[in-house]
Amino acid sequence: GVFSEKISPYLRRKMDILRAEQGEASEAYRALDLQYVVSEKETVQTTEQNLRHWEADLSAEEGHALKGMERLYRQSLVIEPTLICAAHCRYCLRGYYDIFTLTEDELTAIARTCGGEAVRDDLEEVLVTGGDPFIVPQRLNALVEALIEHAPNIKIIRIGTRLPQQDPERIDDNVYEIFRKHGSSVRFEVATQINHPVELFPEVCGIFKTLRELGVVLYSQNVLLRNVNDDIGTLVALYQKMRELGIEPHYLFHCVPMRGIHHLRTTVARGLELARELTNSGEVSGRAKPMFAAMTDVGKVTFYEGVILGKDETNHLLLQTRYRYSDRMKWNPGWKLPKTAEVDKDGLIRVRYLDGAGS
Repeated sequence: GVFSEKISPYLRRKMDILRAEQGEASEAYRALDLQYVVSEKETVQTTEQNLRHWEADLSAEEGHALKGMERLYRQSLVIEPTLICAAHCRYCLRGYYDIFTLTEDELTAIARTCGGEAVRDDLEEVLVTGGDPFIVPQRLNALVEALIEHAPNIKIIRIGTRLPQQDPERIDDNVYEIFRKHGSSVRFEVATQINHPVELFPEVCGIFKTLRELGVVLYSQNVLLRNVNDDIGTLVALYQKMRELGIEPHYLFHCVPMRGIHHLRTTVARGLELARELTNSGEVSGRAKPMFAAMTDVGKVTFYEGVILGKDETNHLLLQTRYRYSDRMKWNPGWKLPKTAEVDKDGLIRVRYLDGAGS
């Protein structure tokens, strides 16, 4: 029930420098402090009590669950080689999950499942996340090789990492060789998460430059965090810098309703206001505009007209998705409709999502 504080030596050094040069009250120092340092506010009882953001564990063809594999969508599934990270983001989706690192045999079993008859006609890509896959480059390489051998239907391998920002000194040829060796066999995309421009130190930018030179497509899924990046000036600076580095914008996520992070969550309305200003003001390139979305109990929901159907007295929004219940059961027969969701008359899933309380 406690999500421990973990801050890499690299981040501690950077925070010490920022504290000395700009002070603890500075925007730059606060952006890292709020993301990584345990706050007494995390122990306050609030309506955010989720310990998991969804239940999407996938079973193998033999019928038993494979640890480290989840599926919610037709073309892709999630593989988690490890749940270890170099640092603990205080708003982590998997902060209360059991920690594990899969063996090479377990990763091979997952790869065989990805190429199995039950899924191979639909499945075209995987998202390798965690935890941080770059923490265990040998296991990551073993997974890539197993996917190439046993799942030729997988054309795209996406890898989620924050190691470039959290501990760039750990990224070496053991990581780069994966892309050199296998880049001609599959398309590699590296997903990262950058929430404030201060995270883009010169050595961090150097890693992204090297990855681009290796032919890797870079993109970022950022999180809207109160008092970190919930102002238009910070968001404009962030997306402009990402554009310079060749990091494509993907989602700007509303901060999920997980235990202990009430103080980091804005309202959805505030997120929509910022998203409108960011995307419609001409301040950033059209190639640098994210989609504003929520991570709900049934998967990602992007905010468009008609998505928010209403709000109840418990501060929950009712969101209309285009996920068909029948499709979800086809892709993941073991999946169960969560208590927060319902199926409408057209067979589409609706889900209740706890809004933030604002400032």
